Amino acid sequence: MRVIAGKARRLQLRTPEGFDTRPTTDKTKETLFNILNPYLADSDFLDIFSGSGAIGIEALSRGAKYTAFVEDSKAALDCIKANLRFTKLEGFGEVLAHSALEAIRILEVKGKVFDVIFMDPPYNRLLEKEVLLALQNSNIIYCDTIIVVEASLKTDFDYLEDTRFRIFKRKEYKTNQHVFIELK
Repeated sequence: MRVIAGKARRLQLRTPEGFDTRPTTDKTKETLFNILNPYLADSDFLDIFSGSGAIGIEALSRGAKYTAFVEDSKAALDCIKANLRFTKLEGFGEVLAHSALEAIRILEVKGKVFDVIFMDPPYNRLLEKEVLLALQNSNIIYCDTIIVVEASLKTDFDYLEDTRFRIFKRKEYKTNQHVFIELK
């Protein structure tokens, strides 16, 4: 896995060993960032369920000014820190060794607000629903924050009808999808 574009372009990233993470393919990552590119310059980016940190690092490489990485796996945290050092982007990121919901509470207390939030939770466990329900009343989002959820094709987002969020774009791939969400 590598950084596709920007300051850290072509640098190879480490991934945690084992099957606990699913690295996003270069093609999928490129499609994602072609959509997000207009929103990245000088943005504050939140990468929840970060895995190797590849998505947040790609955002930094492409112009985000700050990325918070949220991960609770020790192996993944070590990988994120090593990747930030290797890409020389560690001064622009913060690594939070907490669950997604704990990290949201910590970021609220710190007064952090994000322009773009990306999450790639383990599939089919409804973790994205828990996070979205927490985010809808959180002070870490602006009225125009873009939230992207990477999920299996089977993931149902119908519950969003009863929230303050709406889906404004969906990009499907062979086995997964990116769902783009904003406040109504």
